Amino acid sequence: MNFGDIYALVLKEYPDILTVDEMSKALGVSTKTGYQLLRENKIEHLKVGRAYKVPKAHLLSYLRLGLRNAEN
Repeated sequence: MNFGDIYALVLKEYPDILTVDEMSKALGVSTKTGYQLLRENKIEHLKVGRAYKVPKAHLLSYLRLGLRNAEN
């Protein structure tokens, strides 16, 4: 599976800036795990007030890194 496949299958339907709920749903993890990924800075994000916002490009980078690690 390549980068384009990941985008087409997983993220195409989501907005350019995702909430933690949307990000978690796209990754197939719980919201609690989604927040943990952000707190551990595993996914780059923005904090707007009290809300976390995840640009789709940053989520794609995270997925791409995971794909690269899985291939090694």
